[in-house]
Amino acid sequence: MAPSLDLANLPDADVVTLAQQGREAAFRELLRRYERPVFSLIFRMVRDREISEDLAQDTFIKVLNHIDRYRPEFKLSSWLFKIANNVAIDYLRKRQLDTISIDGSPHAATAAEVEATSFDLTARQESALEEMEARELGSAIERAIARLRPEYRSCIMLRHVEGRSYEEIAATLDLPLGTVKTYIHRARHELREALEHVKGPG
Repeated sequence: MAPSLDLANLPDADVVTLAQQGREAAFRELLRRYERPVFSLIFRMVRDREISEDLAQDTFIKVLNHIDRYRPEFKLSSWLFKIANNVAIDYLRKRQLDTISIDGSPHAATAAEVEATSFDLTARQESALEEMEARELGSAIERAIARLRPEYRSCIMLRHVEGRSYEEIAATLDLPLGTVKTYIHRARHELREALEHVKGPG
């Protein structure tokens, strides 16, 4: 291929093929495309910017080392997010970190953006939790999510913060679809149980 190849206009699969051939520029292009979303996913898991930057770097080192294992029948983003998620979960398991937050995207610049990216525990028709004071509930949910198993936490974050479908979560976490649904169901149940005291008169 010509040295002047415009990598920015190539599909992911073609860029990966070049990266698999050892083209450093191709790997840099993958980094450019996915550095921010990978960092954002990890940040929502660990809630520490410096640690998230380190874990994102670890993720791309793993991607570089295992780029030959990528199979084009899978979306590249799902493969990358799976690696990033595993890196974050490994960290959480080692540190038992409990600082997860659902106060909205760290990149939200306005109140509307924060609201749009905040965690919504209940379905729209379930108004009991939505009627509560936002700050009180947000703090309670934050503590409740922190106590979830890392696997449940990942599923809940991908579903409710990233807005991903069950199928995308299954692909990202390399789990059977039924397992993803079970994890999310159990996580919601645990969260609702943990939040029962918030619903009471005090």
